[in-house]
Amino acid sequence: MRGFDAARRLLAGFKGGKYVHGAGVLPQAGASAAAVGKRVALIRDAFPGSEVHERVLLDSLAGAGVEVAGVIGGAAPNAPRGDVLRIAAGLKELDPEAIVSFGGGSTIDAAKAAEVLRTLGGEIDLYFGTGMVAKALEAASKRLTPHLAIMTAASSSAHLTKYSNITDVATGQKKLIVDDAVTPSRALFDYGVTAGAPRALTIDGGLDGISHCLEVLYSAVGKPTYPLMEQVASEGIGLVLEYLPKALADPHDIQAREGLGLATDLGGYAIMVGGTSGAHLTSFSLVDILSHGRACGLMNPYYMVFFAPAVEEPLKLVAGELQRTGHAEAAITSLRGRALGEAVARALLDFMRKAGAPVTLREVPGFSEAHIGRALAAAKDPQLKMKLENMPVPLTAEMVDEYMGPILRAAATGDLSRIRNV
Repeated sequence: MRGFDAARRLLAGFKGGKYVHGAGVLPQAGASAAAVGKRVALIRDAFPGSEVHERVLLDSLAGAGVEVAGVIGGAAPNAPRGDVLRIAAGLKELDPEAIVSFGGGSTIDAAKAAEVLRTLGGEIDLYFGTGMVAKALEAASKRLTPHLAIMTAASSSAHLTKYSNITDVATGQKKLIVDDAVTPSRALFDYGVTAGAPRALTIDGGLDGISHCLEVLYSAVGKPTYPLMEQVASEGIGLVLEYLPKALADPHDIQAREGLGLATDLGGYAIMVGGTSGAHLTSFSLVDILSHGRACGLMNPYYMVFFAPAVEEPLKLVAGELQRTGHAEAAITSLRGRALGEAVARALLDFMRKAGAPVTLREVPGFSEAHIGRALAAAKDPQLKMKLENMPVPLTAEMVDEYMGPILRAAATGDLSRIRNV
């Protein structure tokens, strides 16, 4: 059994005193909120059991002398543009000193983007890409309103990061704001709140946590950040492999819930050290048929085979965690190159299958060849080129059809032999 101390030490080094986390910490929200402002707008999700937790939150805010100027409903899954616009209008009307978001990744992402629109105006498309918000803030001599993000789901770690994923529901395409300026000022996550999470959300979150650690680990090969990412990824991936099955077997196992919370928080740390790549890029084109965590989880084993010759060292780490947690035979760690990539991919796909997640795109209701075309077109979009460039085997837009096309078709059928290495 993996202990939690190493994960806690890593997170303390990442966020220090600006992040409160653990089982039973929600009553500390008032003190965290008071540190960013005394008059706040509360942007909150509604989910089964949320009324009890919201009451604890409101009592904590009142006890700390924090006034709630108004309450704004949170966002639907994948943070639709329409919800961002609605929340921005609510923030403009309330004009708070600070923002408190209380919900999953979609609501926190929507709160980040809504505050950008409230402060800077214009269309949301102006801010997609890397560093566009900071550039606009500097030009306008403005700052974003301080933000306390209170996470309620072990998943995207939006409460810790500089990312805001926003979806155009009409086109089914997700786009991304990447900017330190939108990182919440403070964060809180009571892992005990996740005990009431639906089974599907628990699976999605665990797969998202693995994906964050995995993709950044690959991309760190040969860079000064690799030793740190070895620690973060080893702990994060190992915790999901160990505790996701336990949380699914007993949803109220608080130790399992804390293990998943720590794991997905480490996923957040990972994506602040480096960037995600292929699986996340493809997931942006599957929002109409798959949740984000399942889309990334499904795609990563297939990209793993494509990357395998360039990422043997991190693949050995993942193989070791799979073997340690009983999800692979000991012989897996003796393999090399593409053979290692295929073995690790199959072990991860088997882990997902046992959890109840799809392992091919054809298993997903609503999937069609059009999704492959959409994903290939999106990969050539300049606003998403950071994902192509961040791959351990970088691709240009001109290489997308030749190499990414076979990856997507392999993911549709489950046939790893279709994947071509550069």
